Amino acid sequence: MSDVLPTVRSRYSDEEFASLYTSGRWKASSFFDLIGAQAGAAGDRTFVFDGTTSLTYGEFHERALRLAVGIASTGVGRGDRVAVQLPNWTEFPLVAAALSRIGAIIVPIMPIYRDDEVGYVLDHSGAVAAITADTFRGFEHRAMFQILATGRDRLRRVIVARPEGDLAGATALESLYTEGDLADLGASLGPDSSPDDGFLIVYTSGTTSRPKGCYHTFNTLRASAEAIAASLRYTERDVQFGPSPITHSTGLVTSVVLPLLAGASSYLMEAWDPQEALARIERHGCTATVSATPFLQMLMTAYDPAKHDPSSMRVWVCAGSPISAAVVERAGAVLPHCRTLSLYGRSENFLTTMCTLDDAPERALTSDGSALAGAQVKVVGPDGLEVPRGEEGDIAYRGPSHMLEYFRDEKQTAALFTPEGFSRSGDLGRMDADGFVRVTGRTKDIIIRGGMNISAREIEDHLLAHPAIADVAVVGMPDERLGEKACAFLVLEPGAEPLTLADITDYLRAHRVAVQKVPERLEVVPALPMTATGKVQKHVLRAEISRRIGA
Repeated sequence: MSDVLPTVRSRYSDEEFASLYTSGRWKASSFFDLIGAQAGAAGDRTFVFDGTTSLTYGEFHERALRLAVGIASTGVGRGDRVAVQLPNWTEFPLVAAALSRIGAIIVPIMPIYRDDEVGYVLDHSGAVAAITADTFRGFEHRAMFQILATGRDRLRRVIVARPEGDLAGATALESLYTEGDLADLGASLGPDSSPDDGFLIVYTSGTTSRPKGCYHTFNTLRASAEAIAASLRYTERDVQFGPSPITHSTGLVTSVVLPLLAGASSYLMEAWDPQEALARIERHGCTATVSATPFLQMLMTAYDPAKHDPSSMRVWVCAGSPISAAVVERAGAVLPHCRTLSLYGRSENFLTTMCTLDDAPERALTSDGSALAGAQVKVVGPDGLEVPRGEEGDIAYRGPSHMLEYFRDEKQTAALFTPEGFSRSGDLGRMDADGFVRVTGRTKDIIIRGGMNISAREIEDHLLAHPAIADVAVVGMPDERLGEKACAFLVLEPGAEPLTLADITDYLRAHRVAVQKVPERLEVVPALPMTATGKVQKHVLRAEISRRIGA
C-alpha cells in the first residue's frame, strides 16, 4: 500500500480552504496548542479523571509532552499511525495529545474488538505501534497484540498501560515519560503538527464486511465539538460525564475535545453500570453527557429517588440511535432539572443534526435536530438532488466536520458525494419546513445495537463458513432497551444436524467475534426470501421477526 497521506488540499479547493478559516470554522491552533493554553489559564483545574487517576490541566500538559518525547524515542514519527485500544482511562487522552504533538495519527480501536477485527485495522492503517491495556475485564489485550505482531513486520512495538506483571517484551507506557527540562524536551521534538495534518483514523462498519477508515484532521474534529459546545451553552463550570467508549468517535469528541475547548472537567467511566453511574454523577457533580440512547434508558430504570440524586445533570444528549418520544418524556419526569436532546451523526462527520437548548423542548420529541452553524444538510434522492420537504430520502451533509477521505479507499470516497458536494449518509430521513430532520431508517445494511454499528455482512461472512449452513441473512430486530439486536435467519445444508443459538454463539466466539455482534436470536428457515435478481429481501425478514416477537 502507498504511504502517501492525503491532505486538506486533496479534498478542498483554495477558495473552500480559505473560507473555512475566514468563517472561523477552522482555526490555526493545534490540539497541543489548546492544551497549553488551558494549562496557562487554569493549570490547577481538573481536566480529566477516571476511577483511579486524575490530572489537572497543568499536569496533563506536562505529562503529554514528556510522553511525546518517549514515544518519539521508540521510532514513531510524523505521519505514522499508532493503534490505541484502551478503556476509558486518562491514558487515552494523554496518548492522543502526545501523538498529535509528534505529528503521528491515532487509530483508536474499541476495547470489545478482538483478533480478526483488530488485525484488519492494524493491516489497513499500516500501524507501526500499538498502545493497549495489559488486561481489562478479564481479557488479555497485551497478549492479543503480541500474537498479532507476529508476522507483521510493520508493527514494531506493543506499549502497555497499567501493566500487571511481566510484559514479555512489550514496553510499559509509564517508562516512556521522559525526564528533563520541558523547554528542552519540546525543542527536541521539533515543530508541532498542524491542525490540518492527519490527526485521526476512526474505523466504522457500513454495508460491507470490512470497516472503513474515516481520516480526519484536528480541525474537522474540533468543528463538531465547537458546534456542540455552543448548542449546550458549555462553560468551564461543566463536568462532562463520559460513559461512552473514549475510543469511539462520540467519546473522543465529547469526553476530550469538548471539555478542553471550555476549560471544563471530564469524568471517564471505565465500565458501564447504571447504579454506579448514578452514584458517580452525584459524587462528581456531573452536568452534561453525550451517549447512546440505551445508557439513558438503563439509568432511568435503575433510578431510585430514595437513593439517588442526579440533579447536577443539566443536559443529556442521546446519539448513536434514534431516541423515541417516550424516552424523552420519561426522562423529563425522572430528571426534571435535565434537558434531553437528540443528536444524529456518523464517524464521517461526527455531527450532522442536533437539537439545542435554544430549540423548543418538543423538537427532541419529533426530530433529531437541524444542521448547526457552518454546516448544511439536505435530504436527497437517488440522483443526489434534494427531495421536497417531508419526503423520505438519504440524509446528506456538507460542512467543516467532514473527513478528508475513507483512508486508502478512493472508490468509496468518491461514491459518497452528490453532484452538489454533499456527503450521502446511507441513512433515511425526512426534513420539515424548518429544516429539522427525523431519521426514519437506513439504506446501509447495519444493525444499531445500543449505539454500536454492526455490519450484517461481517457476521454473515463468518456464519457462511460453517459447514452446516447453506445460506444466512442477519437483520436487526426491535429491542426496547438497546434499540436493536441481531437476528440470524439460517438455511441449513441438506442432512445437516440442527443448530441452536448456543451453537452459533460458540462458533462466532471461537472466531473471536465481539460479543456485542453475536446474534441474539436464531430462526432456521427452509429458504430466504429473494428478489427476481437474487437479492435477499431483508425488509421481509425484518417484518417477519418483528411479527414473531410481537414488536
